[in-house]
Amino acid sequence: MNMKKKINICVIVVVVILLIGAFFFFRNGEKQPGYRTETVSRGDIRATVTATGTVNALVTVLVGTQVSGTIKTLYVDFNSPVKKDQILAQIDPATFQAQVDQARANLSAARANVEKAQAALLDAQRTLDRNKTLYQKNYIAKSELDTAETNEQAARAQVSAAKAQVQQTKASLDYAENNLRYTRIVSPVDGIVISRNVDVGQTVAASFQTPTLFNIAQDLTKMQIDTNVDEADIGKIRVDQPVEFTVDAYPDDTFVGKVFVIRNAPITVQNVVTYDVVVKVENPDLKLKPGMTANVSIILEKKERVLRVPNAALRFKPAGKEENLRRLKGTGLWMLKDGEPERIEVKTGISDGSYTELVSGEVREGAAVIVESTNNGKKNAKAPPMPGVIR
Repeated sequence: MNMKKKINICVIVVVVILLIGAFFFFRNGEKQPGYRTETVSRGDIRATVTATGTVNALVTVLVGTQVSGTIKTLYVDFNSPVKKDQILAQIDPATFQAQVDQARANLSAARANVEKAQAALLDAQRTLDRNKTLYQKNYIAKSELDTAETNEQAARAQVSAAKAQVQQTKASLDYAENNLRYTRIVSPVDGIVISRNVDVGQTVAASFQTPTLFNIAQDLTKMQIDTNVDEADIGKIRVDQPVEFTVDAYPDDTFVGKVFVIRNAPITVQNVVTYDVVVKVENPDLKLKPGMTANVSIILEKKERVLRVPNAALRFKPAGKEENLRRLKGTGLWMLKDGEPERIEVKTGISDGSYTELVSGEVREGAAVIVESTNNGKKNAKAPPMPGVIR
């Protein structure tokens, strides 16, 4: 019995010793606070506003038709260079030619009616003159003279009506001839056909909304980019600011341009307000095509060889000092002093999203500033430290 008690006591002692050893083992294994740092350096910083846009020709003319009919002939195709007044397509003119012939015949008939009315007027005037002479000699009654005067006035009115009919038929002829001319669809400008929307045999109908048959770009060596800039950034944009952009077709090439127009009309899509900023671009080698998507960077300001700090260092806040942080004002960086973070107040300038310019403050080039804490829990104390971490 005594032996059994001794064994139990020994087991209890061993368990207690193991628990105490485990306590000190894990206590010693707690990770001390660690921080990752980066150095303050000199370099170039560009403050930019990024946006996407579409490449378009400076002037694009939509060519339609003013008459309805069937396309009889096409004279141009995609990418065809054209001159002003060059014929692009021909609508079947047969119906319109018949209308012109009919209008000409009506005009001839109206002119003949004028001659007939003038002859009747001449006869009525002679009758009136003769009756006046007879009435003065008391050979006819006054009623016969009145009848002659009425006939003369009626004949004169008939001449005026016949002349008006001539003007009306002449206008109908002009209208028919204009419609006949409209069957020849011509280019209004010099340029290049970038789109053709009809084929031979297709029927086109002129209505309140004229159908577009051809798109003609006036000059593809001068292009523009229509970009949508967020309302939060539009106040920073100015005319003539430099612009750099890329297109997916040439990912290794960077193109340049300038801000040309800042349009005041807002564009609202799903409660997001943007403004159209037009960028003018030279395109001498015709690499840029209408409709391409451009990734645009509008350069607001650029500085070279300035003292700069990573943006992560400006966002860093040490844990456990929330109460003190509430009382701090302005912008500051955190640096290690005797193993503890110490705040240095600084004044900043422009930023490119990764680095920010340091305008003033007791921070020198090459100084190590804290960008993040690496103490995320308990780790083995004997684990090798991470590169760039100060303990």
